[in-house]
Formats: sequence, structure tokens, C-alpha cells
Amino acid sequence: MTITVIVEGKNDRSKLRRLLDPEVNILCTFGTLNSIKLESLRKRTKHDEIYLFMDNDSSGKKIRGVLADAFPDALHMYTRKGYAGVEGTPDEYVIAQLEKAGLEEYIVYPPVF
Repeated sequence: MTITVIVEGKNDRSKLRRLLDPEVNILCTFGTLNSIKLESLRKRTKHDEIYLFMDNDSSGKKIRGVLADAFPDALHMYTRKGYAGVEGTPDEYVIAQLEKAGLEEYIVYPPVF
């Protein structure tokens, strides 16, 4: 089964791309969703296991709500309030969220020095 994580923007995608195996799809909403964008996401993820990782702000909560309706079986991952979105969340916290979601086998752990 294909794994797809949906995030808000390209910086969020870049953050996750560094921490996840290349076989994991990372798609962006690029802000507010309309019916065309939503249908495109549905088509691209038809048989995928979906994970939602949005910012913990009003915009992120709104997008999460729309996506939760469109993908009722999606698993939700969260940043903490106070972090500057997914892109500004420390790697350690993002990794903990990915592990909590059961994605350990796809995580590319940073080298420990």
C-alpha cells in the first residue's frame, strides 16, 4: 500500500522529505482548498493510506477539517501550538509524531554525532 502525507505548503513538504523515505508521497494543498484541488488530491491518492499533517493555526485547522471530511480514514498528526507550523517544528518532534502514527519503517533518522 502506498503511503501519502498531505501537508499545507512546499516548505512543510521539504521538511518531511528530509525525514521520510522517498517512497512516501508528500502532497501539498498550497493553502485553501477548492473543489478542483480536492478532487485532484482524491484522484492522486485513490488507494493510498492517508496521513494529514497541518499547522496548528486557524488556517491549518480549517484545511484539516476539509480534508478530514474528504478522507475520513486519514490518520492525523499534529504540531504543537507555538511552533511555526510543520516547517518550524523541531525534527525530534516531527519524528515523534511520525513514530506515533506508525511510520517508523519510513523514517530517515538524522545521524547522531
